[in-house]
Amino acid sequence: MSKTWYPKINYENCVECGACVEHCSHGVYNKEKSPRPEVINPDNCVEGCKGCGSLCPVEAIEYFGDTGNNESNGFGCNTNCCCGDQNTDSDVENEVNTKSCCESGCGCGE
Repeated sequence: MSKTWYPKINYENCVECGACVEHCSHGVYNKEKSPRPEVINPDNCVEGCKGCGSLCPVEAIEYFGDTGNNESNGFGCNTNCCCGDQNTDSDVENEVNTKSCCESGCGCGE
């Protein structure tokens, strides 16, 4: 998980559809406040994951730590892929599972 990457919500643009809150299974958002997105655990966000932002119909989500490029995350897939095993606390296991996900072409976050 990441301390240098997490979603930032532009509440002026947000239409509170709840797509981002429902999509994220990493506990980044406060599900009790849904559909309003409230980031309560930014450290849980997977670095490079743009899954919630890709679902936002009004592009109200940016990412702290985003350099503005769409480079590979080191696994040969774009930075939108973020479906590592969410039930493990091991960063190494998450990286292995994310690599498998990207290689299988699951298309998460695209």
